[in-house]
Amino acid sequence: MATILSKPTSPEKRLTVSVKTEGLYKGKPYSKLTEKKSKTGGRNNTGKITTRHVGGGHKQKYRVIDFKRVKDGIPARVAGIEYDPNRNARIALLHYKDGEKAYIIAPDGVTVDAMIESGSKADIKDGNCLPLRNIPAGTFVHAVELRPGGGAKMARSAGSSVQLMSKEGESALLRLPSGEMRTVPMDCRATIGTVGNSEAELTKLGKAGRSRWKGVRPQTRGVAMNPVDHPLGGGEGKSSGGRVPVSPWGKPEKKTRKKKKYSNKSIVRGRSQKGRN
Repeated sequence: MATILSKPTSPEKRLTVSVKTEGLYKGKPYSKLTEKKSKTGGRNNTGKITTRHVGGGHKQKYRVIDFKRVKDGIPARVAGIEYDPNRNARIALLHYKDGEKAYIIAPDGVTVDAMIESGSKADIKDGNCLPLRNIPAGTFVHAVELRPGGGAKMARSAGSSVQLMSKEGESALLRLPSGEMRTVPMDCRATIGTVGNSEAELTKLGKAGRSRWKGVRPQTRGVAMNPVDHPLGGGEGKSSGGRVPVSPWGKPEKKTRKKKKYSNKSIVRGRSQKGRN
């Protein structure tokens, strides 16, 4: 894929950068693998706004993705690569030999009519899903489970991947894109290769309206507010805030992970140590 720069026929087009979509299926999604997706407006069950800057947007249907890949030993043909409004990665529609159909995250390099498979006896090639114990060390994988049978949780966004560093006992050591080193059980499944559509990060919407189509409402900067409204507000002229970036309630922007989170025991090296070795 490659990026497309639009002709500057309007202020919007002057700034828009999009990604080429050759070979992308243009029709409607497979209806039996879609579900209703309701709008929340950022509100919880009591009607209180718990997520700000959410509302409006185009109607969408949720595509049911097979994150478990448990149809072992049954080859599947990639019938098409499709757009998914719920994620920046593309999705692939699989037609299994037994007649069943399923959506998966489309790996980079996997094209229409390619044959893929899952199970411990599957070949080591892009798109195949295997337990980590059957994958050679050094292989780049995506859609990795955190616990056996729990479904893929890590490396699901466009262009992302995880490297299998080593295997020891019943644990596999993974290196995440952030630099974090983490162990997961050896029986967790992962898909060979990297997630496709890696150019997604180069996309520029070009105008505020396209954010509204996505259901994103405007956000006012804290430094543009008064001190009574935000911790970063106030100051003579244009000020940078005078403190670390915080939320309207004073909570620091970064390092918000819980110190006593149960899965912390699986982290061998944190993200803050990236690049030290």
